[in-house]
Amino acid sequence: MNPVEIIRGDGPVILGLPHTGSFLPDEILARLNPRGQVLADTDWHIHRLYDGLLPGATTVRARFHRYVIDANRGPDDASLYPGQNTTGLVPLTDFDGEPIWTEAPGPDEIAGRKARFHAPYHAALAAEIERVQAKHGVAILYDCHSIRSEIPFLFEGRLPDFNIGTNMGASCDPRIEAAAREVVEATGRSWVVNGRFKGGWTTRHYGQPSRGVHAIQMELAQSTHLATEAPPFDYDEGKAEALRDPLRGILGRLAALAPMLVAE
Repeated sequence: MNPVEIIRGDGPVILGLPHTGSFLPDEILARLNPRGQVLADTDWHIHRLYDGLLPGATTVRARFHRYVIDANRGPDDASLYPGQNTTGLVPLTDFDGEPIWTEAPGPDEIAGRKARFHAPYHAALAAEIERVQAKHGVAILYDCHSIRSEIPFLFEGRLPDFNIGTNMGASCDPRIEAAAREVVEATGRSWVVNGRFKGGWTTRHYGQPSRGVHAIQMELAQSTHLATEAPPFDYDEGKAEALRDPLRGILGRLAALAPMLVAE
């Protein structure tokens, strides 16, 4: 199984999809407990939600599940949110803080998973960033995510519909953050910039505006596009179609910004 699915486009925007995959090797799936086998922490249907929104976009999608290894965590497993509840490079619990393994993976197994899954995903993403930047003089990485709207273990209350992360403005030109903010603000929906989710390792690692690579993360509350945020996590066509319009607007504005970023 190729761990990464790449669709190459000719535009300046790359969509990162690190958490939509559902593949687990049989030997790993068998060691998940019944709770873990629900795969509740998947970014359900996000690749479907974004499909076709920006002609010419490149997509890099991890086909493996985040319980195999989390492609949006650094290989050193350093916490993205020190002092706050979170999950690690190979999660030992789900987002509710409950164990997911009958037998937790040890250091050697985690090292093997890094080599087999994590490294190929980031090699592919880095190669596409290099290719796009060579063509356009700039690359804009838009990292696509979703999460349940209420998870007390991770955050208080209800998550806004749109959660924009730019590592406190460090991962992209301010006009990119502003463009996303203006589109979501116009929807009348709830939104926040650099709230509970400030951008994961992907955004923070690749977003280097001074080198012509800009990165922004969008974490969507799953209530915006799922019929239910519990099994079977079905896609809601009506909700999703209403959401696709502002997402299309954001991606279109980012693509239009690219030549201005090169000129400077």
